[in-house]
Amino acid sequence: MEVKPFKAFRLNPETVGDVGSCIAPPYDVISDEQQQRLYEKNEYNIVRIIRGKTSASDNDTDNQYTRAAKYLNTWIEKGVLKQDSTDTIYAYVQNFRISGVDFQRLSFVALAKLEEFGKIVKPHEQILTGPTIDRLNLKRATLAKFGLVFMLYEDAEGIADAIILKAAGREPLIDFADEQDVRHRLFAVVDEKDIRTIVEIMRDKSCVIADGHHRYTTGLMYSKETDNPAAKYQMLAFCNTCHEGLIVLATHRLVANLDKFDLAEFVDALGQNFDVTACPFDSEDTKHDAQQKMLAQMKAEHHKDKNAFGIYGGNGIFYVAVLKNKEAMDSAASNMSRPWRSLDVAVLHKLVLEKLLGIGDEQLAGGSNIEYVKDGDNIIDESVRKVDRNEKQAAFFMNPPKISQIQMVADAGERMPQKSTYFYPKVFTGLTINKL
Repeated sequence: MEVKPFKAFRLNPETVGDVGSCIAPPYDVISDEQQQRLYEKNEYNIVRIIRGKTSASDNDTDNQYTRAAKYLNTWIEKGVLKQDSTDTIYAYVQNFRISGVDFQRLSFVALAKLEEFGKIVKPHEQILTGPTIDRLNLKRATLAKFGLVFMLYEDAEGIADAIILKAAGREPLIDFADEQDVRHRLFAVVDEKDIRTIVEIMRDKSCVIADGHHRYTTGLMYSKETDNPAAKYQMLAFCNTCHEGLIVLATHRLVANLDKFDLAEFVDALGQNFDVTACPFDSEDTKHDAQQKMLAQMKAEHHKDKNAFGIYGGNGIFYVAVLKNKEAMDSAASNMSRPWRSLDVAVLHKLVLEKLLGIGDEQLAGGSNIEYVKDGDNIIDESVRKVDRNEKQAAFFMNPPKISQIQMVADAGERMPQKSTYFYPKVFTGLTINKL
């Protein structure tokens, strides 16, 4: 892959004050409530550009995209955004904690030549039309790229990681903690030898898109409709798959609005293709123990490379379902590769959601039956409470996919079911801006 340094536009602390109060998560994870909080944090928060508020009076000449362009141009004129004077590759270091364990993830931010999906750049997840059009409209209006596409590459020697760590020994360009207590730091790599080294090691690399499929896709689309040579490059954050700080968390599924759903009948039907273990409880104390037993068995089966997921339907029992009939996936997804058929989410979607509950592609697109819940502190407990309050009919708890599985599916030229992966933490927006 061809990568190169660039002169990013960055928020100017002399004008905005606390730069950390101007940075935002990726546009697609910002809820309405968080959007308002970000608006209130700082008048120069990047949310005004990447996920600006809409109005009933919006029209072709005054809308969220035209306002985004106005913010961008005004901020550059006022010195809110200032372009770096030196071609730079940016070292991005994130420190975070999961279940009491501390992690540090290293990545570097550079421009990369856009490549059609194939041997060099491999997607792994499905995309949706709505977000694609939204990001394309923003790009057309602003002539800039704001969000980072999170890319995975493999380097057992950790050459770029060593350069990132060396840069991290210097004064950071940005240093702040987000709402989830993730610490984000950005450093400049300006040494010509270090830059050449990164460019050279990436020259023969292929990459998998971990996060930002819509951003990359709209980059490709926009590059084809403009003569601007700068549009042929995308701003990416690259992370080494051999780096221990690369973490994938699970995305669970909550089911609702199913007609004539009967939990007992459903569990009985599961027995055709799954070994089902019941973890019953009869009090709040034993409920916690049963829940932990379910999670422990799921994890143990995962380590044995078996397909397993947990189920809760509010009847005083947690269940663990382990696929016993692998041939069932051969017939249910005969047109897909073996790596794809071996995914937990593929097994769940094909043999359970679609076959037993009638939630197929059309129902998934409608969005009324499935709520996707990203793993995190207390997420399992809150999902269980939603079932207990009859807000949901059932919860399906997933193990996270392995990096090797993601790579094999991408290598096969296929895409995983929607919301299969949750790379944690997210790469934030507003650290660097590439103006075209």
